[in-house]
Amino acid sequence: MGVHYGWVVVGAAFSVLFVAYGVQFSFGLFFTALVAEFGWSRASLSGVFSLYGGAYAFLGLFAGRLTDRWGPRAVVATGALLYGLGLALSGRISWLGQLYLTYLLAAAGMSTAYVPCNATVVKWFTAKRGLAVGITMAGASLGTFACPPLIALLLARVGWRAAYGILGGIVFALIAGLSLLLVREPAARGLDPYGGVPDSARRSEATATSWRPGEVLRHPSFWGLLAVYTATWIPVFLPLVHLVPLAQDLGLGPAVGAATLSALGIGAVAGRLAMGALSDRIGRRPTLAIALGLQALSFLSLALAGSAPALLASAALFGYCYGAISSLMPSIVGDYYGPAHAGSLVGIIFGVAGPASALGPLLAGWVFDATGAYTWAFLVSALTNLVALGLLIVTRPPARAAGGLSGGCT
Repeated sequence: MGVHYGWVVVGAAFSVLFVAYGVQFSFGLFFTALVAEFGWSRASLSGVFSLYGGAYAFLGLFAGRLTDRWGPRAVVATGALLYGLGLALSGRISWLGQLYLTYLLAAAGMSTAYVPCNATVVKWFTAKRGLAVGITMAGASLGTFACPPLIALLLARVGWRAAYGILGGIVFALIAGLSLLLVREPAARGLDPYGGVPDSARRSEATATSWRPGEVLRHPSFWGLLAVYTATWIPVFLPLVHLVPLAQDLGLGPAVGAATLSALGIGAVAGRLAMGALSDRIGRRPTLAIALGLQALSFLSLALAGSAPALLASAALFGYCYGAISSLMPSIVGDYYGPAHAGSLVGIIFGVAGPASALGPLLAGWVFDATGAYTWAFLVSALTNLVALGLLIVTRPPARAAGGLSGGCT
């Protein structure tokens, strides 16, 4: 028997996220080049990524709905065009307002990565769903690990303007090509989801998947999840934007700055794979609780880091938790409410809670401009993750959860 096509979908989604996130989180490398050339303040330049992060998360709300309606191929391919164009135009800017506009265009393209890829993978699996989503999201983490050193080399060779143009072309070509492998659902190829569904369970699955977005929005469990992810996503982009400048402030040099992003990326790979598999065994909520607690600890360690080993270890710990937390959300949605409307529901959470991530980089830039250090920004970030953990503890799953079929809903 050949490989189930669900794993081909995982491979394609993994690769899309590898490219999309690997390029996205290289912004910190461009950050230092742009400050050096234009002399912009850290707060004003951080605002570019804050707008970008908030916009692509909000637009994920529509990407999920469009994925349910049109399928992932058309949505992801369109996003590839917008993302690549936004990056290419960024290399031609001459004032800060233009960079805000080009990154807004890139955000529209990036919004078609996380939600369509994960929502599609969820539909292809009944067994090993947590592992499949974890592998998919590991693509984003490996991209964050592998791309910064390569992009740093590209910047050194051709400069930031040409580097933006080259990256725009690469993003469009690779993601548009990979989108062809993203099949909407198993039925489109005459298949059952990976793991199959026994006849007795099929009836239960049909009942579970009767949750529709309007029904879900009236259930307190959904608003609890929304609050948890809003709190934890407020500071989530702070390290991804400011680790490279922080390394520079500590006198550690650009090589260590790029290495911190790679350490974050490899940590996220481990977190997504290990915690995704763990969630299949002990449940999503306990696994998410562990990750939230560890992420609070990672922000505390970043506030105290003063050397290269400490900074790299703190970045890796943050990445481990960041990877786990983001990859658990689509699985939780699939467990609680079934896969039928996963695109819309994942898109709602990502689109409503995700824009909070715009606050972290901007506020961190403001804190640095005001105090000359990031310490208070990291301490407040630790607090928001403790708030998220408290919200998770008081949020209970719906009694009628699809994860009840496999024990993964708790």
